[in-house]
Amino acid sequence: MELHVTGSLEATRAASTAPAPTPTDDDTLPRRLADFDTLGEALDYAARGVRGLNFHDARGNLKQPYSYAQLREDALDQAYRMIAAGVKPEDRIALIAETGPEFASLFFGVVYAGAWPVPLPLPTSFGGAQSYIDQLRVQLESCDPKMLVYPSELSAMAGEAAKLLGIQGIDWEEFGGREAPRAELPRPTRDDIAYLQYSSGSTRFPHGVAITHEALLNNLAAHSHGMHVTDGDRCVSWLPWYHDMGLVGCFLSPVANQVSTDYLKTEDFARRPLAWLDMISRNADNTLSYSPTFGYDICARRMSSQTKASDRFDLSRWRVAGNGADMIRPDVMQSFVDAFADAGFQASAFLPSYGLAEATLAVSIMPPCEGIQVELVEETQLSGGCNGGGRPQRFRAIVNCGKPVRDMTVEIREEDGTPLPEKAIGKVWCKGPSVMVGYFRDEPATAACMSDGWLDTGDMGYISEGYIYIVGRAKDMIIVNGRNHWPQDIEWAVEQLPGFKQGDIAAFAITTPGGEETPAVLVQCRTSDEGERIRLRDEIRERVRSVTGMNCVIELVPPRTLPRTSSGKLSRAKARNLYLNGEIKPYSIAA
Repeated sequence: MELHVTGSLEATRAASTAPAPTPTDDDTLPRRLADFDTLGEALDYAARGVRGLNFHDARGNLKQPYSYAQLREDALDQAYRMIAAGVKPEDRIALIAETGPEFASLFFGVVYAGAWPVPLPLPTSFGGAQSYIDQLRVQLESCDPKMLVYPSELSAMAGEAAKLLGIQGIDWEEFGGREAPRAELPRPTRDDIAYLQYSSGSTRFPHGVAITHEALLNNLAAHSHGMHVTDGDRCVSWLPWYHDMGLVGCFLSPVANQVSTDYLKTEDFARRPLAWLDMISRNADNTLSYSPTFGYDICARRMSSQTKASDRFDLSRWRVAGNGADMIRPDVMQSFVDAFADAGFQASAFLPSYGLAEATLAVSIMPPCEGIQVELVEETQLSGGCNGGGRPQRFRAIVNCGKPVRDMTVEIREEDGTPLPEKAIGKVWCKGPSVMVGYFRDEPATAACMSDGWLDTGDMGYISEGYIYIVGRAKDMIIVNGRNHWPQDIEWAVEQLPGFKQGDIAAFAITTPGGEETPAVLVQCRTSDEGERIRLRDEIRERVRSVTGMNCVIELVPPRTLPRTSSGKLSRAKARNLYLNGEIKPYSIAA
């Protein structure tokens, strides 16, 4: 990474004593693209070179370089401490996944000890201490760990969650200060479980996804081949390590593919999102960096009030701007291009992809340089009906999510499992070496989504000329009078009104007092003026009617009311439950 230093003599002196990042290139170690039997072997190999992880402060300045050699040394010490503490192979070790060297060494330490690391979320998405404690408690109950290890600043909350279940809770600074007596390490095989991953939607009934070493490394190899990873590539990431895209795509993949990576903590990105682009600008090498749609959205919005992007950023070397983890919005991607084209950003850098934790990570990926491609699909095709009543046709732009990654097979099926032809919308099923073994200690949930090695992803989509197009989540679909409505379409329609943005609206189905199903739309409203709220509600009602053809329940709610998953995505299911239980309290507005 090339740091541009300007200013006073003091600044120059400070820069000369600043730590140097791990290099992008390594002439001493031939690159191997995740062709290892186990994750431990992958780190053993990466540690023979000079690349590594680099942790940055809130402004994107390098705070601590962490070579793979140092990570391996620290991880082995952590493994010895684990064994001395009585940890046995296949024990679960829960780890609060804060981005930093402590979690990295603990994660690999658990792997070296033959146990299963279980990354758990930080409290940023849970609206208060008690909500976070409750979330940790249900996930700890699910994975039944030997211990929970956490940062010292979370001792009160994480320690309380562990205490409630009688689990040993340990501050990772205290754990790292223990003796590390040498011991014989177990030798896991490729068929052994490498870790448990909780998907971002895991709340009341969490599902721990069990991923083997073989599944992980197969997916990492397929993903890196799909992105055409080369020696000049460097990764930049702010994604959380408790989510599959952050953990697998931006932490484990760099290790298994020997890619130096620069990290900004997720909470620092939330406060200063443009620091992400500052880090990319300082990178003198080709950049690989992923984000959900909302990450690009917030940067484009912040830039709208700034000077020209070229005055601050140089994004010309951003080779892969990955998109994933939520529905990809072509309008948001275009806004990002409009905001940063003069800083050298190329729209062809966008790399849409599709995946889920149950498939380790990637199911499909767009070939590099093809950018965002869309197909316009008439809404009656999406709803499974026909256009009647003389209503004008409406189309939704569906983003091309690429082709199945190496070794992955994808089928589109009817509800009864019958395969569908090209262009027909149905359930997305996938099969390949990187599909999960199953949900940990939950055979009914595993049987409900797996059959003969095939995984029912729970998503709806179609295939066109070998490319996969994702329409939405089957469980989110609103079905009224036999007609399907996608909540994304309703939410998008409201977002087009002035003053609203993605994440302000949640649409879902409810049952009215008369026993009829109808869409309900919760909208976060920032105005305190009663007359303005009435006007907004009526305007929203008309906008939703234009999309659905129905009168829907419209509720205005206070800002920061709508719940999110641990990865920051809107949780419609939780919003519905909170609304029906009376925990979300809409503003009282005159009829």
